[in-house]
Amino acid sequence: MLQKYTHETRILLAIDCIIFGFDGEELKLLLIKRNFDPEKGKWSLMGGFLNETEGLEEGAKRVLNELTGLENVYMEQLQAFGEITRDPVERTVSVSFFALINIHAHDSELSRSMNGYWFNFKDKPDLIFDHNKMVNLALSQLRYKAALHPLGFELLPEKFTIPQLQKLYEAIYDMKLDRRNFSRKIISTGLLIDTGEKNEHSATKKAVLYQLDAEKYKNNFNDFHNFISDFKW
Repeated sequence: MLQKYTHETRILLAIDCIIFGFDGEELKLLLIKRNFDPEKGKWSLMGGFLNETEGLEEGAKRVLNELTGLENVYMEQLQAFGEITRDPVERTVSVSFFALINIHAHDSELSRSMNGYWFNFKDKPDLIFDHNKMVNLALSQLRYKAALHPLGFELLPEKFTIPQLQKLYEAIYDMKLDRRNFSRKIISTGLLIDTGEKNEHSATKKAVLYQLDAEKYKNNFNDFHNFISDFKW
């Protein structure tokens, strides 16, 4: 049996999840109000410590499931944060992930039971430790990926209109997009299936409802589509 590295200092490894959602109008961020010290009563990302028997991605999926009840959610590892004093209690390195979920599909009762609440991204409160830095980095990565790949569909319901999709991209980038140009780009991807249905709740002309072609989406996810060409990074 191999001996442990007995002369090395133990360091805790945490997982923090930046969870984005979209309610049809605004980009949202799921946060929790801490009910323990340090920083009790303040707002935080959802996180926890990595178990000895799980890998990083497995731990992130567990954390996400504990808060939202969801599985098989788009999730991407972001970065490790290891400033010596980032956690005032004990030396802790955190690996951050960002996740995209359909806000109407998650278990809202479960979230509330864990002090979880959705905030409009523009109105998010100040967060503990280095969580603000994590969130800003996650938004930058989301904007970068969504401009080139069909990432935004992860935030939509199963059936959606092109105007709804445009609102999502406008929320992500905090800017207005040209309707005709955006529609042309989206249709040209070949990723949409016309359901033949109309959105009866649409304010104008009962817009056509589309579905994502799941097979094409999966096979061509890494193709470059250039959805947003004029955003200033």
